[in-house]
Amino acid sequence: MVTKRPTQRTAISIISVSLYLINSAIMKLLSALSMALVGSAAAFAPAPVYVNRAAVAPMNMAVAEGEFYIDQNRRNLMNLILVGSAAVTVGGLAVPYILFFVPPGAGGGAGGTPAKDALGNEIFAKEYLASKKAGDHSLAQGLKGDATYLIVKDDGTLENYGLNAVCTHLGCVVPWSAANNKFMCPCHGSQYAPTGAVVRGPAPLPLALAHLDVDESGKIIFSTWSETDFRTDGKPWWI
Repeated sequence: MVTKRPTQRTAISIISVSLYLINSAIMKLLSALSMALVGSAAAFAPAPVYVNRAAVAPMNMAVAEGEFYIDQNRRNLMNLILVGSAAVTVGGLAVPYILFFVPPGAGGGAGGTPAKDALGNEIFAKEYLASKKAGDHSLAQGLKGDATYLIVKDDGTLENYGLNAVCTHLGCVVPWSAANNKFMCPCHGSQYAPTGAVVRGPAPLPLALAHLDVDESGKIIFSTWSETDFRTDGKPWWI
């Protein structure tokens, strides 16, 4: 039996069929790999989010309204600051205006108070008069520490009263003017007679009086004047 050798055409056909089969297998393999990759990507993809537009609208409106909302505590704090500032301003303007019509206290107490000099030493009448001339008006510390005039009469003795030197207008200390024979306030021009009576405003009231006595030891003693004011024949305004 004679075996025939395959011809060249037959060999080419076999090779073509083999390449076709290999190509088909590769395509199937690539297709399978592609499907696997797509499946894996889908597993890690985020789930779709569905937005409820009906719920979003009220939220946006609430945010818009919140832009105009003022915290109540903050509002109360601002109101307190406003009221406090107004009170301080009005009080600062009103107090001096009220004090204009209210004369300052003249001082005084139930018991006597020794007169003292500028250094706080008690004043004795004999030594004091020996150093002063008739008509002298010098200041001493009187009731409640108020500046009070000691007045030396023409006969060289002390008046039986002292005059509080605090002006009844706005509280300045009123100096004695020997040349004009009266007390003249440098602050607003008020003037007082030697007795302390008002001779020119704006002071509304006379200078306050205080009793002046000399005790057994010779010290000058001030005490409250509670009787009728001999200059006005009225009740003392400083009580």
